[in-house]
Amino acid sequence: MPNKNSLENCTSSVNCVSSVSDNQKHNIAPISYNGSSEHAYETLLKVLNSMKNTDITEMEKNYIRAECKSNWLKLTAELEFLIDEQTKIIDVRSASRKGVPDFGANRKRVERIRQKFIQKV
Repeated sequence: MPNKNSLENCTSSVNCVSSVSDNQKHNIAPISYNGSSEHAYETLLKVLNSMKNTDITEMEKNYIRAECKSNWLKLTAELEFLIDEQTKIIDVRSASRKGVPDFGANRKRVERIRQKFIQKV
C-alpha cells in the first residue's frame, strides 16, 4: 500500500479544522500516541467504527479517510488522519463539505475522537 504524505488544506471557510494549518482559526492539536504506529492505526479504526453515521472510505498504511454525517441536517464532513511514526502524532483534518458555518462541529468532533482514542489506548 502506498503511503499518503499530507492532508488536504483547509479553505478560507470556517467549517474546517486541521492540525497542520498555520491559520489560528483552523488549527487544532494533533493526536499524540505512544507505542507502535500499527497500534495507533488499529485504535483509531476502532474509534471511527464505533461512531454513529461514520463510514471509513479510504485506508492506507499510515492514512485513514472517513465521512461523518450529522444527526440533524445530515450534512457530511470529511475526516482525514495521517499517522507519523517518527513524531508519534496523528495529524487530523475535519471539514464540512458545505460552505456554511459549522458552529464548532468539526472541532468538537475531533476532540471527541481524541478522547475516545485516549480511552482505548
